[in-house]
Amino acid sequence: MKAAAKSRTPLTVFDQLESEVRSYCRHFPVVFTKASGHTLWDRQGKAYLDFFAGAGALNYGHNPPGIKEKLIEYLRQDGITHSLDMATDAKETLLTRFRDVILAPRGLDYKVMFPGPTGTNAVESALKLARKVTGRTSVWSFTNGFHGMTIGSLSVTGNRRKRNGAGMPLSHAVSMPYDGYMGPDTDTARYLERLLEDEGSGVSLPAAMILETVQGEGGLHAASESWLRRIEALCRTHNILLIVDDVQAGCGRTGPFFSFETAGIRPDIVCLSKSIGGYGLPLALTLFKPELDIWGPGEHNGTFRGNNLGFVAAAEALRYWEDDGLRRVVEAKAAAVRAFLEHLVGAYPFLQGEVRGKGLMQGIAVKADGLAERICSRAFARGLIMETSGPDSEVVKVMPPLTIGEKELEQGLSILEESVKDCR
Repeated sequence: MKAAAKSRTPLTVFDQLESEVRSYCRHFPVVFTKASGHTLWDRQGKAYLDFFAGAGALNYGHNPPGIKEKLIEYLRQDGITHSLDMATDAKETLLTRFRDVILAPRGLDYKVMFPGPTGTNAVESALKLARKVTGRTSVWSFTNGFHGMTIGSLSVTGNRRKRNGAGMPLSHAVSMPYDGYMGPDTDTARYLERLLEDEGSGVSLPAAMILETVQGEGGLHAASESWLRRIEALCRTHNILLIVDDVQAGCGRTGPFFSFETAGIRPDIVCLSKSIGGYGLPLALTLFKPELDIWGPGEHNGTFRGNNLGFVAAAEALRYWEDDGLRRVVEAKAAAVRAFLEHLVGAYPFLQGEVRGKGLMQGIAVKADGLAERICSRAFARGLIMETSGPDSEVVKVMPPLTIGEKELEQGLSILEESVKDCR
């Protein structure tokens, strides 16, 4: 018994009982027990600064007090928890607040669909609706895009390893070059335009184009505002629906609530999840222009699309957006992060680094194989949780909660620099 006890590790139970598909726990091999704001604690009481934010699901930090109190109050009152798509007070509150706080001030007119609890649910519903509305089957996606792990979402995802996990051919999607993919001298928007205008291109007119304005998992490539506007214009000219996947880049991650706001575009369909749940609770929204709402009752559904705890948390989280304060804070912190990352690239030539991203989803793409993973591993040992991004895990990704304090942000960046030095 003593020998068996000695052989146990913090992750023994997980190693024995949980599927090999688990991922993040391999990079952060401790058992976490508590979290608050920008900090997590493990079973031994060690504190970790969070530069990961639940892969973007915790924009407002861990256990934000105001949202927590709303949830506790709702539970104490025996509020509805599960409701399929039945009408509830919690859903009504979220819908009206989303209209009043987010849509109306931006002059946006979208119907709101609850497709299920995750981002890939939002993407699947968007793809299905685009095909239903247009009567076309093909969808154009973009190189290095990531849209989820279900079959439809994988078909428009660029990562070869993730696509191989489907175990079947992924069809009815065509991958097109993202902004900058073919180098600074190639105009990829013009390339798409030529394919669409030429009857001899051999490429069918798609139902939709789907894109991220900043490719979160694909390497933090950020599209220029002019490119986004040109893609929107192409869609309008050829009667193609434009879908923006704002699952990770939305809810303030790049500064404004929607990542596409500064470009001045108005997508036909928008996918939201992750931080729309406010508290890390499962929730997804698919937004679309009212004229596209041709669904029949129950034509797209899901058992857990009525997550009322998610509705309560999401409605309360919209308090962050009742004025422009959080946006200004994010933009100021983003400028500080950009300056610091540029400093690292200049000070440590061995990185052969390139700063990428926007807002509080930025990072450094490095050249050497495995270097980004080593940097993140050293950071974790020093008490900083970070992850990599990109098809080859080549980007060190900085993505803290939007609400992190300036002092703690500086502390985390200092740990990052020490971790870079460790890898020289």
